[in-house]
Amino acid sequence: MRHPEVKAPFQEPWQAEALATAMGLQEAGVFSAAEWSDALGAAIRRAQESGDPDEGNTYYLHVLDALEVLLSAKGVIGVQEIAARKDQWVEAYRTTPHGHPVMLKS
Repeated sequence: MRHPEVKAPFQEPWQAEALATAMGLQEAGVFSAAEWSDALGAAIRRAQESGDPDEGNTYYLHVLDALEVLLSAKGVIGVQEIAARKDQWVEAYRTTPHGHPVMLKS
């Protein structure tokens, strides 16, 4: 049984997947640990400068931001490709019946 004050490290599965993706890309040599640290730190600073109260509940959004910026800077994926994929996920989410898995069309 969990102690009531102890929070789970991940509130949603996508959070674990985002962090695992970052770690996997680092292990594959796409970027270094220092590059990841710098990118994540920069993402957090950008959010704070935009008014994020830094209460911990937006951390994984910063992970996503850092991944997008770093992968774009490395030429792995372009900004337009990222935007298009986000649009595809939004559309898939909006058109998926409740209780069914959200999946992208092929």
